[in-house]
Amino acid sequence: MKKNESNLDYVLLTAVLILLLIGVVMVYSSSYVWSEYKFGDAFFYLKRQLLFASIGLIGIWVMVKIPYFKWVNLAVTIYIVCLLLLVTLFIPGVGMVRGGANSWIGVGAFSIQPSEFMKLGLILLFAKLLPQKQHDLPFLMKGFFPMLALIVLPFGLIMLQPDLGTGLVLVLTGMLLLFVSGAKISHFVGLAMLGLVALAGLIISAPYRINRIQAFLNPWEDPLGDGFQIIQSLYAIGPGGLMGLGFGNSMQKYFYLPEPQTDFIFAVMAEELGLIGGAFILGLFFIVVWRGILIALHAQDLSASLLAFGITSMIMIQVMINISVVIGLIPVTGITLPLLSYGGSSLTLTLLSIGILLNISRYATIK
Repeated sequence: MKKNESNLDYVLLTAVLILLLIGVVMVYSSSYVWSEYKFGDAFFYLKRQLLFASIGLIGIWVMVKIPYFKWVNLAVTIYIVCLLLLVTLFIPGVGMVRGGANSWIGVGAFSIQPSEFMKLGLILLFAKLLPQKQHDLPFLMKGFFPMLALIVLPFGLIMLQPDLGTGLVLVLTGMLLLFVSGAKISHFVGLAMLGLVALAGLIISAPYRINRIQAFLNPWEDPLGDGFQIIQSLYAIGPGGLMGLGFGNSMQKYFYLPEPQTDFIFAVMAEELGLIGGAFILGLFFIVVWRGILIALHAQDLSASLLAFGITSMIMIQVMINISVVIGLIPVTGITLPLLSYGGSSLTLTLLSIGILLNISRYATIK
Protein backbone atom coordinates (compact mmCIF):
# COMPACT_ATOMS: atom_id res chain seq x y z
CA MET A 1 0.00 0.00 0.00
CA LYS A 2 1.81 3.09 -1.23
CA LYS A 3 1.12 6.54 0.08
CA ASN A 4 2.03 9.78 -1.63
CA GLU A 5 2.68 12.95 0.40
CA SER A 6 1.62 15.08 -2.55
CA ASN A 7 -1.77 13.30 -2.61
CA LEU A 8 -2.78 14.82 0.74
CA ASP A 9 -6.05 16.66 0.15
CA TYR A 10 -5.00 20.24 0.89
CA VAL A 11 -8.37 21.56 -0.30
CA LEU A 12 -10.09 19.61 2.47
CA LEU A 13 -7.43 20.60 5.01
CA THR A 14 -7.74 24.29 4.10
CA ALA A 15 -11.55 24.26 4.43
CA VAL A 16 -11.28 22.54 7.81
CA LEU A 17 -8.69 24.99 9.13
CA ILE A 18 -10.77 27.99 8.02
CA LEU A 19 -13.86 26.54 9.73
CA LEU A 20 -11.83 25.85 12.86
CA LEU A 21 -10.51 29.42 12.93
CA ILE A 22 -14.00 30.86 12.43
CA GLY A 23 -15.26 28.55 15.17
CA VAL A 24 -12.69 29.69 17.72
CA VAL A 25 -13.38 33.36 16.98
CA MET A 26 -17.16 32.90 17.10
CA VAL A 27 -17.02 30.84 20.30
CA TYR A 28 -15.46 33.91 21.92
CA SER A 29 -17.93 36.33 20.34
CA SER A 30 -20.95 34.23 21.32
CA SER A 31 -19.78 33.27 24.81
CA TYR A 32 -18.00 36.19 26.44
CA VAL A 33 -21.19 37.55 28.02
CA TRP A 34 -22.12 34.20 29.56
CA SER A 35 -18.48 33.51 30.38
CA GLU A 36 -18.11 36.74 32.33
CA TYR A 37 -21.43 36.17 34.09
CA LYS A 38 -20.79 32.53 35.09
CA PHE A 39 -17.04 32.49 35.70
CA GLY A 40 -15.96 36.11 36.02
CA ASP A 41 -13.69 35.57 33.02
CA ALA A 42 -14.80 36.69 29.55
CA PHE A 43 -12.17 34.42 27.98
CA PHE A 44 -13.10 31.22 29.87
CA TYR A 45 -14.73 29.40 26.94
CA LEU A 46 -12.24 30.82 24.43
CA LYS A 47 -9.25 29.49 26.37
CA ARG A 48 -10.78 26.04 26.66
CA GLN A 49 -11.76 25.98 22.99
CA LEU A 50 -8.20 26.96 22.02
CA LEU A 51 -6.96 24.04 24.12
CA PHE A 52 -9.43 21.63 22.49
CA ALA A 53 -8.49 22.92 19.02
CA SER A 54 -4.78 22.48 19.79
CA ILE A 55 -5.36 18.90 20.93
CA GLY A 56 -7.43 18.27 17.80
CA LEU A 57 -4.77 19.71 15.48
CA ILE A 58 -2.15 17.48 17.09
CA GLY A 59 -4.63 14.64 16.57
CA ILE A 60 -4.93 15.49 12.87
CA TRP A 61 -1.14 15.43 12.51
CA VAL A 62 -0.92 12.04 14.26
CA MET A 63 -3.77 10.55 12.24
CA VAL A 64 -2.27 11.76 8.96
CA LYS A 65 0.96 9.96 9.84
CA ILE A 66 -0.60 6.65 10.92
CA PRO A 67 -1.94 4.50 8.04
CA TYR A 68 -5.74 4.27 8.19
CA PHE A 69 -5.69 0.46 7.91
CA LYS A 70 -3.98 0.21 11.29
CA TRP A 71 -7.05 1.81 12.87
CA VAL A 72 -9.30 -0.50 10.85
CA ASN A 73 -7.35 -3.48 12.19
CA LEU A 74 -8.01 -2.23 15.74
CA ALA A 75 -11.69 -1.55 15.02
CA VAL A 76 -13.13 -4.36 17.17
CA THR A 77 -11.05 -3.29 20.18
CA ILE A 78 -11.95 0.39 19.70
CA TYR A 79 -15.66 -0.45 19.40
CA ILE A 80 -15.60 -2.55 22.59
CA VAL A 81 -13.71 0.15 24.53
CA CYS A 82 -16.26 2.76 23.43
CA LEU A 83 -19.09 0.45 24.53
CA LEU A 84 -17.47 -0.06 27.93
CA LEU A 85 -17.11 3.71 28.34
CA LEU A 86 -20.82 4.07 27.61
CA VAL A 87 -21.58 1.44 30.27
CA THR A 88 -19.39 3.17 32.88
CA LEU A 89 -21.66 6.21 32.69
CA PHE A 90 -24.24 4.24 34.67
CA ILE A 91 -21.84 3.40 37.51
CA PRO A 92 -22.78 5.61 40.48
CA GLY A 93 -20.28 8.43 40.91
CA VAL A 94 -18.78 8.08 37.42
CA GLY A 95 -21.27 9.67 35.05
CA MET A 96 -21.85 13.43 35.06
CA VAL A 97 -25.33 14.83 34.41
CA ARG A 98 -25.69 18.00 32.32
CA GLY A 99 -28.94 19.28 30.92
CA GLY A 100 -30.72 16.17 32.15
CA ALA A 101 -28.40 13.76 30.28
CA ASN A 102 -25.90 11.43 31.98
CA SER A 103 -23.45 11.65 29.06
CA TRP A 104 -20.07 12.70 30.48
CA ILE A 105 -17.20 11.18 32.45
CA GLY A 106 -15.28 13.67 34.57
CA VAL A 107 -11.50 13.80 34.09
CA GLY A 108 -10.10 16.47 36.38
CA ALA A 109 -11.30 19.90 35.27
CA PHE A 110 -12.55 18.45 31.98
CA SER A 111 -15.02 15.80 30.85
CA ILE A 112 -15.28 13.19 28.11
CA GLN A 113 -18.44 12.34 26.19
CA PRO A 114 -18.09 8.64 25.21
CA SER A 115 -21.02 8.75 22.77
CA GLU A 116 -19.01 11.11 20.52
CA PHE A 117 -16.19 8.58 20.19
CA MET A 118 -18.69 5.75 19.76
CA LYS A 119 -19.66 7.26 16.39
CA LEU A 120 -16.12 6.85 15.07
CA GLY A 121 -15.86 3.43 16.72
CA LEU A 122 -18.92 2.23 14.77
CA ILE A 123 -17.60 3.65 11.49
CA LEU A 124 -14.24 1.89 11.97
CA LEU A 125 -15.98 -1.40 12.80
CA PHE A 126 -18.18 -1.21 9.72
CA ALA A 127 -15.15 -0.36 7.57
CA LYS A 128 -13.59 -3.59 8.81
CA LEU A 129 -16.63 -5.91 8.70
CA LEU A 130 -18.75 -4.74 5.76
CA PRO A 131 -16.22 -5.70 3.04
CA GLN A 132 -16.31 -9.23 4.49
CA LYS A 133 -20.11 -9.29 4.91
CA GLN A 134 -21.04 -7.47 1.69
CA HIS A 135 -22.48 -10.55 -0.01
CA ASP A 136 -24.51 -11.45 3.10
CA LEU A 137 -26.20 -8.06 3.52
CA PRO A 138 -29.15 -8.82 1.19
CA PHE A 139 -30.13 -11.63 3.60
CA LEU A 140 -31.88 -10.56 6.80
CA MET A 141 -30.69 -13.19 9.26
CA LYS A 142 -27.30 -13.88 7.77
CA GLY A 143 -26.11 -10.35 7.13
CA PHE A 144 -28.44 -7.41 7.80
CA PHE A 145 -29.61 -8.16 11.35
CA PRO A 146 -26.14 -8.97 12.76
CA MET A 147 -24.80 -5.66 11.43
CA LEU A 148 -27.92 -3.86 12.63
CA ALA A 149 -27.29 -5.21 16.13
CA LEU A 150 -23.93 -3.43 16.16
CA ILE A 151 -25.84 -0.15 15.72
CA VAL A 152 -28.68 -0.93 18.12
CA LEU A 153 -26.42 -1.85 21.05
CA PRO A 154 -24.63 1.52 21.40
CA PHE A 155 -27.82 3.35 20.37
CA GLY A 156 -29.66 1.76 23.28
CA LEU A 157 -26.95 2.79 25.74
CA ILE A 158 -26.95 6.34 24.38
CA MET A 159 -30.74 6.57 24.65
CA LEU A 160 -30.57 5.51 28.30
CA GLN A 161 -28.53 8.64 29.07
CA PRO A 162 -30.75 10.00 27.35
CA ASP A 163 -29.22 11.66 24.26
CA LEU A 164 -31.54 11.42 21.26
CA GLY A 165 -29.44 13.75 19.08
CA THR A 166 -26.19 11.77 19.24
CA GLY A 167 -28.13 8.52 18.96
CA LEU A 168 -29.80 9.80 15.80
CA VAL A 169 -26.45 10.69 14.21
CA LEU A 170 -25.09 7.24 15.09
CA VAL A 171 -28.08 5.42 13.59
CA LEU A 172 -28.24 7.48 10.39
CA THR A 173 -24.49 7.11 9.79
CA GLY A 174 -24.66 3.37 10.33
CA MET A 175 -27.69 3.00 8.07
CA LEU A 176 -26.03 4.93 5.25
CA LEU A 177 -23.01 2.63 5.47
CA LEU A 178 -25.26 -0.44 5.30
CA PHE A 179 -27.11 1.03 2.32
CA VAL A 180 -24.02 1.81 0.24
CA SER A 181 -22.65 -1.64 1.11
CA GLY A 182 -25.56 -3.41 -0.56
CA ALA A 183 -28.39 -3.83 1.95
CA LYS A 184 -31.83 -4.06 0.35
CA ILE A 185 -34.11 -1.02 0.30
CA SER A 186 -36.98 -3.24 1.48
CA HIS A 187 -35.06 -3.89 4.70
CA PHE A 188 -34.86 -0.17 5.37
CA VAL A 189 -38.56 0.34 4.63
CA GLY A 190 -39.53 -2.25 7.22
CA LEU A 191 -36.97 -0.88 9.63
CA ALA A 192 -38.25 2.67 9.11
CA MET A 193 -41.76 1.59 10.06
CA LEU A 194 -40.48 -0.07 13.23
CA GLY A 195 -38.31 2.97 13.88
CA LEU A 196 -41.27 5.33 13.70
CA VAL A 197 -43.14 3.21 16.23
CA ALA A 198 -40.08 3.11 18.50
CA LEU A 199 -39.54 6.86 18.10
CA ALA A 200 -43.15 7.52 19.04
CA GLY A 201 -42.65 5.35 22.11
CA LEU A 202 -39.49 7.23 23.07
CA ILE A 203 -41.23 10.57 22.69
CA ILE A 204 -44.26 9.50 24.71
CA SER A 205 -42.09 7.97 27.45
CA ALA A 206 -40.26 11.24 28.15
CA PRO A 207 -42.35 14.36 28.85
CA TYR A 208 -39.52 16.71 27.88
CA ARG A 209 -39.51 15.23 24.36
CA ILE A 210 -43.25 15.81 24.03
CA ASN A 211 -42.69 19.40 25.13
CA ARG A 212 -39.96 19.82 22.51
CA ILE A 213 -42.26 18.52 19.77
CA GLN A 214 -45.02 20.88 20.87
CA ALA A 215 -42.56 23.77 21.03
CA PHE A 216 -41.39 22.92 17.52
CA LEU A 217 -44.93 22.86 16.13
CA ASN A 218 -45.84 26.18 17.76
CA PRO A 219 -43.06 27.75 19.83
CA TRP A 220 -45.18 30.84 20.54
CA GLU A 221 -47.56 28.75 22.67
CA ASP A 222 -44.84 28.66 25.33
CA PRO A 223 -42.49 31.53 24.44
CA LEU A 224 -40.82 31.61 27.86
CA GLY A 225 -40.56 27.84 28.24
CA ASP A 226 -39.91 25.10 25.69
CA GLY A 227 -40.37 27.44 22.73
CA PHE A 228 -37.84 29.94 24.06
CA GLN A 229 -34.72 28.62 22.28
CA ILE A 230 -36.34 28.33 18.86
CA ILE A 231 -37.90 31.80 19.08
CA GLN A 232 -34.66 33.44 20.21
CA SER A 233 -32.76 31.63 17.46
CA LEU A 234 -35.13 33.01 14.82
CA TYR A 235 -34.90 36.46 16.42
CA ALA A 236 -31.12 36.24 16.03
CA ILE A 237 -31.20 35.23 12.36
CA GLY A 238 -33.77 37.82 11.26
CA PRO A 239 -31.94 41.07 12.16
CA GLY A 240 -28.71 39.77 10.62
CA GLY A 241 -29.95 40.52 7.13
CA LEU A 242 -27.51 40.36 4.25
CA MET A 243 -24.35 41.72 5.88
CA GLY A 244 -24.99 41.07 9.58
CA LEU A 245 -24.76 43.36 12.59
CA GLY A 246 -20.98 43.03 12.71
CA PHE A 247 -18.61 40.89 14.75
CA GLY A 248 -19.40 41.05 18.46
CA ASN A 249 -22.66 42.94 17.97
CA SER A 250 -25.15 40.12 18.54
CA MET A 251 -27.96 41.02 20.92
CA GLN A 252 -29.31 37.50 21.42
CA LYS A 253 -26.18 36.35 23.23
CA TYR A 254 -27.09 38.75 26.05
CA PHE A 255 -28.91 36.05 28.04
CA TYR A 256 -31.58 35.41 25.40
CA LEU A 257 -30.03 32.33 23.77
CA PRO A 258 -29.02 29.86 26.52
CA GLU A 259 -25.41 28.71 26.01
CA PRO A 260 -25.15 30.36 22.57
CA GLN A 261 -21.64 28.99 22.04
CA THR A 262 -22.89 25.40 21.68
CA ASP A 263 -25.97 24.19 19.77
CA PHE A 264 -27.10 27.64 18.58
CA ILE A 265 -23.78 29.16 17.58
CA PHE A 266 -24.92 29.36 13.95
CA ALA A 267 -27.76 31.68 15.02
CA VAL A 268 -25.20 34.10 16.48
CA MET A 269 -23.10 33.76 13.32
CA ALA A 270 -26.10 34.60 11.14
CA GLU A 271 -26.88 37.60 13.37
CA GLU A 272 -23.34 38.99 13.32
CA LEU A 273 -22.13 37.88 9.87
CA GLY A 274 -25.44 37.96 7.98
CA LEU A 275 -26.63 35.88 5.06
CA ILE A 276 -23.29 36.27 3.28
CA GLY A 277 -21.33 35.02 6.28
CA GLY A 278 -23.73 32.14 6.84
CA ALA A 279 -23.57 31.15 3.17
CA PHE A 280 -19.76 31.26 3.29
CA ILE A 281 -19.72 28.89 6.26
CA LEU A 282 -22.17 26.50 4.58
CA GLY A 283 -20.00 26.69 1.45
CA LEU A 284 -16.99 25.55 3.49
CA PHE A 285 -19.00 22.61 4.82
CA PHE A 286 -19.99 21.78 1.24
CA ILE A 287 -16.30 21.65 0.32
CA VAL A 288 -15.60 19.31 3.25
CA VAL A 289 -18.40 16.95 2.21
CA TRP A 290 -17.48 17.17 -1.50
CA ARG A 291 -13.83 16.34 -0.85
CA GLY A 292 -14.81 13.57 1.56
CA ILE A 293 -17.01 11.93 -1.07
CA LEU A 294 -14.23 12.26 -3.66
CA ILE A 295 -11.80 10.58 -1.28
CA ALA A 296 -14.32 7.77 -0.69
CA LEU A 297 -14.86 7.28 -4.43
CA HIS A 298 -11.13 7.17 -5.20
CA ALA A 299 -9.92 5.24 -2.16
CA GLN A 300 -7.66 2.30 -2.89
CA ASP A 301 -9.80 -0.36 -1.20
CA LEU A 302 -13.35 -0.91 0.05
CA SER A 303 -12.45 -0.50 3.73
CA ALA A 304 -10.89 2.90 3.04
CA SER A 305 -13.88 3.90 0.92
CA LEU A 306 -16.39 2.97 3.63
CA LEU A 307 -14.31 4.67 6.31
CA ALA A 308 -14.11 7.89 4.28
CA PHE A 309 -17.82 7.76 3.44
CA GLY A 310 -18.76 7.09 7.06
CA ILE A 311 -16.72 10.02 8.40
CA THR A 312 -18.08 12.34 5.71
CA SER A 313 -21.66 11.19 6.38
CA MET A 314 -21.26 11.73 10.12
CA ILE A 315 -20.14 15.33 9.60
CA MET A 316 -22.81 16.00 6.95
CA ILE A 317 -25.62 14.62 9.12
CA GLN A 318 -24.56 16.71 12.12
CA VAL A 319 -24.41 19.88 10.04
CA MET A 320 -27.83 19.24 8.50
CA ILE A 321 -29.47 18.48 11.86
CA ASN A 322 -27.88 21.45 13.65
CA ILE A 323 -28.77 24.00 10.96
CA SER A 324 -32.29 22.57 10.69
CA VAL A 325 -32.79 23.07 14.43
CA VAL A 326 -31.43 26.63 14.34
CA ILE A 327 -33.81 27.70 11.56
CA GLY A 328 -36.77 25.88 13.11
CA LEU A 329 -37.20 23.02 10.63
CA ILE A 330 -36.92 20.26 13.26
CA PRO A 331 -37.21 20.10 17.08
CA VAL A 332 -34.22 20.83 19.32
CA THR A 333 -31.89 17.81 19.42
CA GLY A 334 -28.80 18.98 21.27
CA ILE A 335 -26.45 18.36 18.32
CA THR A 336 -23.42 20.64 18.03
CA LEU A 337 -22.18 22.17 14.77
CA PRO A 338 -18.93 20.38 13.80
CA LEU A 339 -15.73 22.46 14.07
CA LEU A 340 -17.68 25.56 15.14
CA SER A 341 -19.55 24.82 18.37
CA TYR A 342 -17.86 24.86 21.76
CA GLY A 343 -17.15 21.38 23.10
CA GLY A 344 -14.06 19.29 23.76
CA SER A 345 -15.22 15.78 22.86
CA SER A 346 -17.12 16.91 19.76
CA LEU A 347 -14.29 19.05 18.38
CA THR A 348 -11.55 16.53 19.18
CA LEU A 349 -13.51 13.64 17.65
CA THR A 350 -14.26 15.64 14.50
CA LEU A 351 -10.61 16.63 14.00
CA LEU A 352 -9.37 13.08 14.66
CA SER A 353 -11.86 11.79 12.09
CA ILE A 354 -10.72 14.38 9.54
CA GLY A 355 -7.14 13.32 10.21
CA ILE A 356 -8.07 9.76 9.21
CA LEU A 357 -9.86 11.12 6.14
CA LEU A 358 -6.73 13.04 5.15
CA ASN A 359 -4.63 9.91 5.61
CA ILE A 360 -6.94 8.00 3.26
CA SER A 361 -6.48 10.79 0.71
CA ARG A 362 -2.73 10.08 0.68
CA TYR A 363 -3.46 6.63 -0.74
CA ALA A 364 -6.21 7.81 -3.12
CA THR A 365 -5.88 8.96 -6.72
CA ILE A 366 -7.93 12.16 -6.81
CA LYS A 367 -7.39 14.31 -9.89
